[in-house]
Amino acid sequence: MKKKVIVIGAGVAGLATAIRLATDGFEVVIFEKNATPGGKLTSFEEKGFCFDEGPSLFTSPKFIEELFEYAGEPIDEYFSYKKLNNTCNYFFSDNTNITASSNSYIFAKDIAQKHNETESSVLNYLNNSKKLYNNTGSFFLNHSLHQLKTLFNKNILKAFLGFRFRYIFKSLNNFNKQQFKNPKTVQIFNRFATYNGSSPFLAPAMLSLISHLEFNDGVFYPKGGMISITNALYKLALVKGVKFNFNAEVQEIVVNENLANGVVINGEKTFCDIVVSNGDVYFTYKNLLNNNNEATKILKQERSSSALIFYWGISKEFQQLDLHNILFGEDYRAEFESIFSSKTIYHDPTIYINITSKEEPRIQAPDGMENWFVMINVPASENINWDEATIKYRKIIIDKINKFLNTDLEELIIVEKVLNPKKIESKTSSYLGSIYGTSSNSIFAAFLRHPNFSSQYKNLYFVGGSVHPGGGIPLCLQSATITSKIIQQKFKTKQP
Repeated sequence: MKKKVIVIGAGVAGLATAIRLATDGFEVVIFEKNATPGGKLTSFEEKGFCFDEGPSLFTSPKFIEELFEYAGEPIDEYFSYKKLNNTCNYFFSDNTNITASSNSYIFAKDIAQKHNETESSVLNYLNNSKKLYNNTGSFFLNHSLHQLKTLFNKNILKAFLGFRFRYIFKSLNNFNKQQFKNPKTVQIFNRFATYNGSSPFLAPAMLSLISHLEFNDGVFYPKGGMISITNALYKLALVKGVKFNFNAEVQEIVVNENLANGVVINGEKTFCDIVVSNGDVYFTYKNLLNNNNEATKILKQERSSSALIFYWGISKEFQQLDLHNILFGEDYRAEFESIFSSKTIYHDPTIYINITSKEEPRIQAPDGMENWFVMINVPASENINWDEATIKYRKIIIDKINKFLNTDLEELIIVEKVLNPKKIESKTSSYLGSIYGTSSNSIFAAFLRHPNFSSQYKNLYFVGGSVHPGGGIPLCLQSATITSKIIQQKFKTKQP
């Protein structure tokens, strides 16, 4: 008889876990409180404008390819993507800008010419980030850090040898300042700390490996926008026999003698052999297990940053913008001190603008128009009135964009929707709207993330951005791989 698994939440990690376990021979059922799958990775359409609501950057497609390969399904029938020629347009407060080519040699040449760096310094940096990722990062991102057998893995020595004190005991900012002369170059490479909701002035230089994924491996665009990732995983899950229950919020995880063996929905119990939570691990302990002690322990770790996002339908095309664009603030350090120290929104925030109609005009937006996803980093805080902050920072953002692009944006906005941390928490059960769970603002952050299993409750497992190895689509897919392997190895139901 097949072992029955209940997965709580149909986010990317929940979907991927369900696919892997169904492929392994488990009976898998997903309960999702929202009406659609995807978690943070959802979308909406209004007046011909299509908007991805959550993640907007697509890197490391190999993890999705590996999932389809594992499931034995041809990815081309579900999902397609292309590599971009440019990774991002960077705009600086001194009115200069640089377009980062996906070709590392062209990128290095541009940085050398415009920022007075040497091409070799950029290429050496990217080569070292590649080595760091391949020799060290990939091992720890692909294995549980909380199982004893990991210590006896044949590749662990190579992983530890890849560590250098400079990657551990220096902040990303201090490390980058030693590699480059121009503060603007440093700012570009500092930005990668934000990819997991952290500060480059606090997070260790280990995060320099993230630049490898973007500048060496490349940035990609999925046809149909980021929502096509959710759609592909959902379709694959159905093909593999996963059963879905939408508008079905789990109220409690059933525990008998420290054994998790079911869930409660609308007051009724549904039993199973294994429970996997794709929800925020804090809310899982606090709300679903009524375990305030464990929930309190989790809150001892610093939360990641959150986001304030405006979705704007713009009645004009801007030739100077691309798919990914960054309008830097003038004082990057002060911005992160504001977010993580004073827990306030900085008055001159860095602005990220994503425009998928650049890749699919007349599909993602009406002819001659653009769909803007406009985001600033903000603290995950319960002490901010987000209704008031939205009004205030809407004006600040528009004024800043007007200055950078020499335009009058207000009169061009014909569609608008807003997502703030309070709404993020409500929709995705991410505590305080912290997008990546906990931050990486310490050298021990990676080891302090909650494991992919519970040591207190038998047969209870975790996946997603709030547990190992972290947030973002690639890491959520790796989280699913780690968790499903642990379950499969314990129950030994892998089919030949």
